[in-house]
Amino acid sequence: MSGHSKFANIKHKKEKNDAAKGKIFTIIGREIAVAVKEGGPDPNNNFKLAQVITKAKANNVPNDTIERGIKKAAGDSDGVNYQTNTYEGYGPGGVAIIVDTLTDNANRTASDVRAAFTKGGGNVGTPGCVSFMFDNRGQIIIDKEECSLESDDLMMAALDAGAEDFNEEEDSYEILTSPEAFPDVVKALESAGISAVSAEVTMIPQNTVTLSDEAQVKAMRRILDQLDDSDDVQNVYHNWDEPEEE
Repeated sequence: MSGHSKFANIKHKKEKNDAAKGKIFTIIGREIAVAVKEGGPDPNNNFKLAQVITKAKANNVPNDTIERGIKKAAGDSDGVNYQTNTYEGYGPGGVAIIVDTLTDNANRTASDVRAAFTKGGGNVGTPGCVSFMFDNRGQIIIDKEECSLESDDLMMAALDAGAEDFNEEEDSYEILTSPEAFPDVVKALESAGISAVSAEVTMIPQNTVTLSDEAQVKAMRRILDQLDDSDDVQNVYHNWDEPEEE
């Protein structure tokens, strides 16, 4: 998915349904709990927690909510134990799909994911069947209208902080980093007064698939909508060149 397409759909979804914040808060809350249990409550010594905090801020999660989540996880040794599972498969037209889940009931989650694929005419495959088509990268999307820096200045600031690539789209900028450099690049941009529409470590497809058949487009959206409805689904990655929604 191009930076422009991703940016357009991010804007559309935020404008369409602010109630989705509840799902985002649930997702990030679980990620914070897992990160703290694995590496402790200090983001300076816990790379995974630092990534989650960056993602939380990009999704407008209040600082006090983040801090409460960290404190709760740090003091809740007997809390819910979440299990991480990743599912890979294919959607209509051979679109590759990766689904990250975080759950306290693996059987329920597996059933929900398989049902989502089935309802859209897709199928879940074996581990590794599509992940080789993606690169694990930090991705930062910035709204041009909200950016005070010129394109060249923004690019230099990002590259100096450790970014690997910079792309300019019609209405946005896309900055790509290694997962390791991601927190440092985000911090450098924040210090320069630049806020991101989206900032996360994600799976970037090496190539994209275009669906020209309207039935396939509807089926693909059905899969994504079904997955989005599940609280156990943390992230969904795909290589569909998703058109901007009306």
